[in-house]
Amino acid sequence: MDRGAGWFKLMGTPKSAGTKLLSVSGDCARPGVYEVAFGLKVQDLLKMAGGLDAQAVQVGGPSGTCISRGQFERKLCFEDLPTGGSVIVIGPQRDLFEAIHNFMDFFIEESCGWCVPCRAGNILLKKKLEKITSGKGTAKDLQEIESWGKTIKAMSRCGLGQTSPNPILTTLQNFREMYEAKVRNDKDFISEFDLAAAVKAASSLTGQKLTEAHHE
Repeated sequence: MDRGAGWFKLMGTPKSAGTKLLSVSGDCARPGVYEVAFGLKVQDLLKMAGGLDAQAVQVGGPSGTCISRGQFERKLCFEDLPTGGSVIVIGPQRDLFEAIHNFMDFFIEESCGWCVPCRAGNILLKKKLEKITSGKGTAKDLQEIESWGKTIKAMSRCGLGQTSPNPILTTLQNFREMYEAKVRNDKDFISEFDLAAAVKAASSLTGQKLTEAHHE
């Protein structure tokens, strides 16, 4: 305020003038709040915070964008990577799927339940994610999780539902090989329902055994 708007606008980028406060947390040596000029590269922020070995960076909190190492040259500004200030560093030792799962748990908990796409859609997305990570997913499941996520974003009433699929959608886009390594390519569909396990208690009481024919 002392130096005026002209001085402030000398920093940053043409569309993102001045400085930005960034709250850096996660797997880094020097977490904290950093005031930087807009346009700072992610890798330069990681250098400042001691997190250059990161496998991923979550920009903009759970509802933002998760980027891979190949994108650390991108800039923190409105014309590239916009953020309200949250930057989460995800180290190489961490299971990225676990972080995605935690973010989806957060959105399910935070949903007000007013509209169906957010109330039910996020639960379905999480279950589909769990199917994939358990090794029972197929290429079709990847297609469905992407389609469902886009539908939830388009049909939800408020900003929470319009961004809640982002943990899955942005990692599916930027870490697709991670998802593809989990799915089966030899089958079009794998059922998660185990009939034998479902009727195990009843079978033990009645003395009946589930035959292969019944199972099929």
